[in-house]
Amino acid sequence: MLIATTDSIAERETQQTLGMVRGATVRSKHIGTDIVAGLRNLVGGEQTGYSSLLAGAREQALDRMIEQAEQMNADAIVGFRMETSAIMDGASEIVAYGTAVRLK
Repeated sequence: MLIATTDSIAERETQQTLGMVRGATVRSKHIGTDIVAGLRNLVGGEQTGYSSLLAGAREQALDRMIEQAEQMNADAIVGFRMETSAIMDGASEIVAYGTAVRLK
């Protein structure tokens, strides 16, 4: 699946616009991660537990978006974006979205 943040794929012509596709996931923190993060705050540095959590969430949202585009028989997703929002204390939603298209 070709994915682009631009509105088109270079050197390819869009034959048909199929519609918006999206994938989302909600992830929450783990108490063990919070404890390690609290200790890390004392000395500074990257919060690797949270980085790993969000990286996994982004991949899952992306996979779900691609799955929806494949069900529509799309060749590509254009206008790709990804957003994050806090939905409650300790939980974030990741949303990946774009426009599914067929290419010539």
